Amino acid sequence: MSGYVLAIDQGTTSTRAIVFDDGFHIRGLGQQEFPQHFPHSGWVEHDPEDIWSSTLATIRTALADASLSASDIATIGITNQRETTLIWDRDTGKPIHNAIVWQDRRTAEFCRKLVADGHEPEITRKTGLLIDPYFAGTKIAWLLDNVDGARTRAEAGKLAFGTVDSFLLWRLTGGRVHASDATNACRTMLFDIEAHDWDDDLLRLLRVPRSLLPEVKDCDAAFGTTDPGLFGAAIPICGMAGDQHAATLGQACFQPGMLKSTYGTGCFAVLNTGDTRVPSSNRLLTTIAYRLAGRTTFGLEGSIFVAGAAVQWLRDGLGLVERADRTGPMAGAADDAQEVYMVPAFTGLGAPWWDAEARGAIYGLTRKTGPNELARAALESVCFQTADLLSAMKKDWTGASDTILRVDGGMVASDWTMQRLADILDAPVDRPVVLETTALGAAWVAGQKAGVWPDMAGFAERWNLERRFEPRMDAVTRGRKLAGWADAVKRTLS
Repeated sequence: MSGYVLAIDQGTTSTRAIVFDDGFHIRGLGQQEFPQHFPHSGWVEHDPEDIWSSTLATIRTALADASLSASDIATIGITNQRETTLIWDRDTGKPIHNAIVWQDRRTAEFCRKLVADGHEPEITRKTGLLIDPYFAGTKIAWLLDNVDGARTRAEAGKLAFGTVDSFLLWRLTGGRVHASDATNACRTMLFDIEAHDWDDDLLRLLRVPRSLLPEVKDCDAAFGTTDPGLFGAAIPICGMAGDQHAATLGQACFQPGMLKSTYGTGCFAVLNTGDTRVPSSNRLLTTIAYRLAGRTTFGLEGSIFVAGAAVQWLRDGLGLVERADRTGPMAGAADDAQEVYMVPAFTGLGAPWWDAEARGAIYGLTRKTGPNELARAALESVCFQTADLLSAMKKDWTGASDTILRVDGGMVASDWTMQRLADILDAPVDRPVVLETTALGAAWVAGQKAGVWPDMAGFAERWNLERRFEPRMDAVTRGRKLAGWADAVKRTLS
């Protein structure tokens, strides 16, 4: 069997498809951005047909770029933006509404009521999550309550819910398979991460019919085959994981205490805690890191809503830069005498604050402040937020005390940002040779399940370091910067 594996990486702002060979090298790549929709303040939506059409287009581009056909591909792995919520008609496959994106805050009032009514301890005990609009459960409830006839049709079994992985699987298999995996299911606020099943009490609480939900499988499972009419031949789908879990796998963070952080639109750090479910006392999430061959590995996760999105705002919102990769050199040229802090709470603050009502702010502006200082503030905000996460992890679990951070995502190509990250964390930061770790993780899950790629130990041995960034900032400067950040956050919290 061929060692070629296709990874579908369906993200928040773009869709990518990558063909890897059995040496984990990229042989073909397709990428396509798609529109973001903001119907009201704090609302974020995607057109499901944009998600689907961009997936088809990028797969075909990747195959052509690799000079391969569908019959050359051993298997497909799917990874996706998590929590983004879709509901579609089982007969027609047509979505009943735009997808509600993970960043969307429209259910904030509903979440506040759930907290006020005392439901958060039960939800945290079963799901490992806090109550927040970020997660899919309240988005499902909103769709059922606000789309005409949706609740009646759902209760009659005529509708299907899915996060993006499940929606793509349905479409790829021609409507034959309605399934998800444990890492996506655990982000719904409806899934018991120890019982490994949808929880009836939580379904009743959010008024979500069980018939609406997909079957939940391991990350490495037989998810069906693609409709032969899509690409010219049927391709087995053998792997699925939410993007942050796929990145954990792609970074070979297989041992307890290993930590990865992905810097894309947002920033998400996942700490492997092994088979131990570590409850958080510092408002982190206890999550399923991955589930392979019937065995669950748990993790502690910190979720930052805005990372690369802050740089996008400088480029698209303010027009201060033409290209995102210019912000590193600009930050390096910034005036050291100016202490400018950006708290990028454009859609609220995530861990460890979880303030859905907070909004972005910039502090320390003077008449001398210019584009360079704003670029530095945007990049440093990512470093400061990561420091908050790592501090919380160390308080929650002693296994995080001496961890080295493995990084991936678009922002890590910036040497300035990675050096500043190491300086702020006072810890080494490792950047791998393969930066497409999210897609690589999805490919590895599928490839090892299909028997064409190595097992966990073999894959970990072949993880390669491109560069380690060692901290070199003095303690006084670091302390002053962290204190300034803490003050800025305190002023921003709603």
